[in-house]
Amino acid sequence: MQSLDIVLIVIIGINVLMSLKGFNDFSFFERYKFNIGGIKRGEQVRMITSGFLHVDTMHLFFNMFTLYFFAPVVLEFLGNIKFLVVYFGSLLFGNLFSLFFHKDEYHYSAVGASGAVSGIIYAGILFRPDMSLYLMFIPIPIPAYIFGIGYLLYSIFGMKNKIGNIGHDAHFGGAVGGYLITLLMAPWLFQENLFMIGLLAVPIIILFILQRLGKL
Repeated sequence: MQSLDIVLIVIIGINVLMSLKGFNDFSFFERYKFNIGGIKRGEQVRMITSGFLHVDTMHLFFNMFTLYFFAPVVLEFLGNIKFLVVYFGSLLFGNLFSLFFHKDEYHYSAVGASGAVSGIIYAGILFRPDMSLYLMFIPIPIPAYIFGIGYLLYSIFGMKNKIGNIGHDAHFGGAVGGYLITLLMAPWLFQENLFMIGLLAVPIIILFILQRLGKL
């Protein structure tokens, strides 16, 4: 259990150190953030480094706080190496979604671990669909699977209507990454939670249909 905790501590530590560096060093932040123009120039390292930078301390705290609560569930079922596969795979999926949906926006930029954290959230939901979440301003527990479906549907709505300064596509892509990678590494879930797997797939199918119809 000790080694599993160390993996989480290291991930949080890297996020904190890189984010603090970015807060105080504008050139560092600009060099390693997600940026369509930079990636098209061949700076693919941004696809990873952007996931360890944050806009401000609140952005950093919210992502790390969420990761702190969901990561132990995934670590318990997958172990540290596969946990890292889910984390970094989800980070890449999230940024690939952003790259796809913003490929013609040369100046589009983004930062944050939200894609990776979204993947860990969805992996946790697949393993423990019975767990409940407590959200601010909502006095009753919310079943994890309800949160998962609602989260992806809201992300689709946000992508379609460009709501706020939020990378909804990265959130969605990260969640999809966590969903797919977890199922690949834990196929036994198809026997134990097939109905739940199908429910969580509904928003993904909706996104695919909307994209094919040119609605996004």
